[in-house]
Amino acid sequence: MKIHYGFEEVGHIRNAVVTTGSFDGVHLGHQVILKKLIQLAAEENGESVLITFYPHPRLVLYPDSSGKDLLMINTRKEKILLLEKAGLDHVIFVKFTREFSETSSVEFVKEYLINKLHTRKIVTGENHHFGKNRTGDIEELRQLGALNNFDLELIPHQDIQNVDISSTLIRESIIRGKIEKANTYLTHPYYIIGYLKEGSQSIKKQGYTTYTIEIEEKNKLLPPCGSYLVDVMENKIIKKGIALISKCSNSLSDSILDIYINGKITHFNKEIVLLFTREINVLDDDKKGSLLNSIMMKDLTRFANNE
Repeated sequence: MKIHYGFEEVGHIRNAVVTTGSFDGVHLGHQVILKKLIQLAAEENGESVLITFYPHPRLVLYPDSSGKDLLMINTRKEKILLLEKAGLDHVIFVKFTREFSETSSVEFVKEYLINKLHTRKIVTGENHHFGKNRTGDIEELRQLGALNNFDLELIPHQDIQNVDISSTLIRESIIRGKIEKANTYLTHPYYIIGYLKEGSQSIKKQGYTTYTIEIEEKNKLLPPCGSYLVDVMENKIIKKGIALISKCSNSLSDSILDIYINGKITHFNKEIVLLFTREINVLDDDKKGSLLNSIMMKDLTRFANNE
């Protein structure tokens, strides 16, 4: 899969079959759309292309309202790995700015989809809106397609609805600490990619060495306070571990995450993949402070002693 950071980086793409969207989580609903996109590209002897925006438009346009508390299932790096696994040929990350948001729907189609990508087919939902103030619609795409020699392939409403439902259910499941349920909808473990750093001194004083994880993006969605079984992948080697989340928040930047790993870590500060496999104890808001620490330390002790 080729990754492009902006349209200016894109070279020749053969018979481009294009879709757009956030694809946060790259879950079961998204995979249905990607499978269709890849199938159509093969029929056109072409290449599949996803155009996605970074950062998320709401973070730019509505930073004090709907974008203020927006948390993402995936960071950009995590999304790239999932899209590659799905078999996509190209992903274009378009830097979303206020200036770019002023691009009209006609300008977007002509300048980027036609002049830059020479798009052969556009794959989208029946209620798709795009461009400045979301004024562009399916009828406009049909008209532009007829004038510029590209086809329009509509994704059934039921498939789009499944994407929306799946995204909501995954977010709700992660926010409630229902990791196994979230993983079912994702069809892969919820995970975090980041760098291992030294964990909490308070836990170290009790005889356990833990690590925390540092990531580049601060709006990463995190499960609530509690204890979770995890796999830690380092150099393609998986070690078992337990993750303890305290200072309850669904944002990684506002939480405290400690990871105890069964086995030695060979490279400190190295990038690892932390995969959440299932929840052990998810703690309610009234179980904080000393009670929270007591419950999590018991879970840590049991895990360390292989109980």
